[in-house]
Amino acid sequence: MSMPRETLIEIRNLKKYFPVKGGVLKRTIGYVKAVDDVSFDIYKGETLGIVGESGSGKSTLGRLLIRLLDPTGGQIRFQDADISAISQRAMRKYRRDMQMVFQDPYSSLNPRMSVGELIAEPMLVQKTVAKSDRNERVIELLGKVGLPPEAASKYPHEFSGGQRQRIGIARALAIYPKFVIGDEPVSALDVSVQSQVLNLMDDLQDEFKLTYLFIAHDLSVVKHISDRVGVMYLGRLAELAHKDNLYEKPLHPYTKALLSAVPVADVRHKKEKIKLVGEMPSPSNPPSGCTFHTRCPQAHDRCKAERPDLKEVFTGHFVACHLYDPK
Repeated sequence: MSMPRETLIEIRNLKKYFPVKGGVLKRTIGYVKAVDDVSFDIYKGETLGIVGESGSGKSTLGRLLIRLLDPTGGQIRFQDADISAISQRAMRKYRRDMQMVFQDPYSSLNPRMSVGELIAEPMLVQKTVAKSDRNERVIELLGKVGLPPEAASKYPHEFSGGQRQRIGIARALAIYPKFVIGDEPVSALDVSVQSQVLNLMDDLQDEFKLTYLFIAHDLSVVKHISDRVGVMYLGRLAELAHKDNLYEKPLHPYTKALLSAVPVADVRHKKEKIKLVGEMPSPSNPPSGCTFHTRCPQAHDRCKAERPDLKEVFTGHFVACHLYDPK
């Protein structure tokens, strides 16, 4: 019998609506529902992958969890503390435990600061490492991410994209966080470098006992690093399961379509590709009922009228689809 997993973060009915302004007076005429009623848990020590097309809301979700964006509604509990609506000043102490690695390793690093200054800055802001120990900590972190000590005196433009992302990871680890969000951290890198950075993140997770939320659009990358995978569509979770179950037995028609498009290395293995009709609808004007019904090959009348809830169909396997609801 497996031991129950300890929850690090609980997300309940989380929403983020961006107002749409129009007219001469710039009044609010509608909302972009970037994240719309999302609920799930993140367990200590795991890597939860979040995938979906551009515009699905996955990056907005990551920024909400670390409170770079304020939620419109819902609840975020981090280590049993409700951080949904606290002030940015009150949020400061929680940021010691929550860090982010961004997609573009160049624009996320200040070009006027040396690498040593960039890595030491979080220690200075959060006052987690004594001034006399900061340089030693910087050198230690550079070594952990595979860079030499002399890198501390150089500037971001002197490094390759993969090396800059290693610097970003070192900076994120500077204040001993418990939770790290990777917002497409390898999508801007060459394929040959992606696996190196993924393996590095894997090794650091074991060494520092980290919990990851890994956001990406590449399903093969997510499979490589994740324990569980959540699939987002138009601001909502369509499916959430252990990666083996999700990749071998996907339930939601959207997940099946995404997986059918993943290239297979073995040319002898032929896989039927599921073609989705049309583009993703606008999050400012989502379809009624199930938001995927306009593109779903298995949609029926109920899908157009009633929005499905995310329900546990098999142990640990959740799906929001009327095909699995006996009602």
